[in-house]
Amino acid sequence: MARLGTLRMRLAWGATAVLLAALAIYWFALRPGEATPRVLVPRLAATIGSGPGAIGVTGKGAMVRWLPLPDDPPLPVLPLTEPPKGGRLRGPALEQARVLAATPEGLRPYVQSSYLGASGVDVALTSGIELGFGDASQLVRKWRAAAAVLADPSVTAVDYVDLQAPGRPALEGSEHELPPAP
Repeated sequence: MARLGTLRMRLAWGATAVLLAALAIYWFALRPGEATPRVLVPRLAATIGSGPGAIGVTGKGAMVRWLPLPDDPPLPVLPLTEPPKGGRLRGPALEQARVLAATPEGLRPYVQSSYLGASGVDVALTSGIELGFGDASQLVRKWRAAAAVLADPSVTAVDYVDLQAPGRPALEGSEHELPPAP
């Protein structure tokens, strides 16, 4: 019986020694010697306000006060007079931020602002055309449909594009010319 206890003790010490040796090999030989710092900068989708007091907003509704706003193209403006308490957007303003965050890079220079329309989120382009998104679902499909309408050579002027059914965008009006091709 005593031999069994001694054997167990030796096995435990042996396992501990192997574990410590493996840890030392990893720590001193295999582990990367330097840490590479990374700063994750949030992608801004819109602003609240204008001028030097404007505050950037992410697509998830977070306020980013420390990041300088881009000048060219300027970010779209949300229809808020001041940032919400708590530092995060909620409700319709969050829906608008989500829609604006999904804007394709090629269309970003043409997006001016967003607002809550009769059917949900509407986006105003710099040319005066309005894009009706409804809610913030299927954003990739809705933006693709908007880009297809704006790039269609047979469409020369339009006021409103209803994108709630992205497979069948509806065009209304003929007063605003399409923005120039990027």
